[in-house]
Amino acid sequence: MLDPREAIDRLTAAYHGPHPRHRTLHARGAFYDGTFTATPEAAELCRAAPLAGAPVPVTVRWSNGGGDPDVPDKAPDVRGMALKIRGTTGDMDLLGQTAPRFPVRDPADFVSMTEAAQHPATFPLWMVRHPRAVPPLLASARAKPLAAPYSFAERAYYPIHAYGWVAPDGTRSWVRYELRPLGGPRPAGPFEGFDRLRQEIVARLAEGPVRFDLHVVVAGERDDPHDPTSVWKGGRRLSAGVIEVTTPVDDPEAGGGPVVFDPTRVVDGIELSDDPILRYRPKAYSESIERRTS
Repeated sequence: MLDPREAIDRLTAAYHGPHPRHRTLHARGAFYDGTFTATPEAAELCRAAPLAGAPVPVTVRWSNGGGDPDVPDKAPDVRGMALKIRGTTGDMDLLGQTAPRFPVRDPADFVSMTEAAQHPATFPLWMVRHPRAVPPLLASARAKPLAAPYSFAERAYYPIHAYGWVAPDGTRSWVRYELRPLGGPRPAGPFEGFDRLRQEIVARLAEGPVRFDLHVVVAGERDDPHDPTSVWKGGRRLSAGVIEVTTPVDDPEAGGGPVVFDPTRVVDGIELSDDPILRYRPKAYSESIERRTS
């Protein structure tokens, strides 16, 4: 297994770092507050407290995916939506990205892919050496995940990992999430310059909340929850609830400790899969956090 220190070293170098006080990836982003209200269908499938149905507070961070905080919003990049759902028994985190398919199942392959992607002329050589990554890369390309969006509020985001939902009767279902935008009017523009996406979302929130459906795909009998590259046919689809983002907030990391979005942070009623990317992430995050807070 790739040593997390080497992984962070290589990712930092790929984005011409180090960039002090910034995340190794998704280096530039901003925070927002809101609420999440689960549906009765979600409560039937999962006993987790945040899915009980009462509105619970959430923290959202929209970001650009790269590790260089000095790249402007118009540059091609994957965008991210990190979600921290705050329940009375603890927080649960989801990390979504605009690419609907994840191309690799090994952390070392992810690092080498990120390095290779910084050199578009030679990236096809990486694909030749990793043929299993080609189908998901091509499938994601159809969604144009790197295209600069008009707004963070108008893109769908895909958390790549599966989770076990334990129902009140003890039965378990494996699920994957999608964060689907629910539309809304565009604010008057234009929005230009280095941070145009931040400008747009602040103006949009001044006119009303931004809403997302937390959509859930329940695994079918042959769907693999432990492989982030697997394609699911799905046995059932449902809305697990609505995320309502209401307020931009000052950077909570500016004067204090880091805010960590960790997809292995779950609460009673939600279980982790044996996905090797998922299990590796806390080790890499710990290394990255230590560096950006030292």
